[in-house]
Amino acid sequence: MKRTALTLVAFIACNWAMAQNFISPNGAENAGSQPAINIAVISTKVSNADKQMELAEFNEQMGDLSGAISLYKKAAEEYNADKKYNKYGSVLLKISALLLEQENYNEAEQVVLKSALKNYSKIGSRNGQMLSYNMLGRIYFAANKLTQSMWFYTQQGILAQQLNNPSIYLDSVLGIADIKIKKKEFGLASKDLLRAEELAKASNLPQYNQRIRVSKSILTEKSKGKS
Repeated sequence: MKRTALTLVAFIACNWAMAQNFISPNGAENAGSQPAINIAVISTKVSNADKQMELAEFNEQMGDLSGAISLYKKAAEEYNADKKYNKYGSVLLKISALLLEQENYNEAEQVVLKSALKNYSKIGSRNGQMLSYNMLGRIYFAANKLTQSMWFYTQQGILAQQLNNPSIYLDSVLGIADIKIKKKEFGLASKDLLRAEELAKASNLPQYNQRIRVSKSILTEKSKGKS
C-alpha cells in the first residue's frame, strides 16, 4: 500500500515538473520551452436549410420526386426566413423544374410567377429574372401555351443580350425555334436554327451542338410530314 502511494506521488510530481518546463508561474512561456500547440476548432455547423437540401437531393437522385419537392420547399422556407434570397430563388426554380418533370404545369408556373420572379425583382437580380423567364418558357411550351412561351423566351433573350450572356441568349433562340417548329412555321424555324449554329460557333459553345441537331432532326421530320 505504501509503495503504491509513493508511486502515485512520484507520478504527480513528475507531471507537475514537466508542466513547469512549458509554462511559467505567470502563465507566459519560458524562453527555452517548446512552442505551444494551438488547436483550431473547425465549425461543422450546417444550417437546417442545407440539411433539407442534402436530403432533397438524395431523394431526387433516388427518383422520389415528390419527396424531393417537399424537402426543397422546406429548404426554400428556411432560406427565405434567413434572408438568403439568392439561395431561396435558386431552390424555387429547382422546385419548378421538378414539377415540370411531373407535368404539373399549373403549380410549376405559380412557383415561378408568384414566388421566384417576385423574389428576384425584390433583390434586383436580373440574372434571376432571366432564369425565371427561361423556366416559364419551358413550362408554357410543355403545356402547349405557345404564345406565352414565345413571350418569355423573347424576354429571356433580351435580358441575356443586355447582360452579355451568349449562352442564355442561344438558349432563348433555340426555345423560339422549337416553338416555331411546333407551330409548323418551318421556314422561320430553319432560319433560327441556322442562326443558333452560327452563334454556337462564334461564341465557342459546342455544348449546344447536340440540342441543335435534335431540333433540326425534328424540323426535318415534321416538314416531311407536312408535304
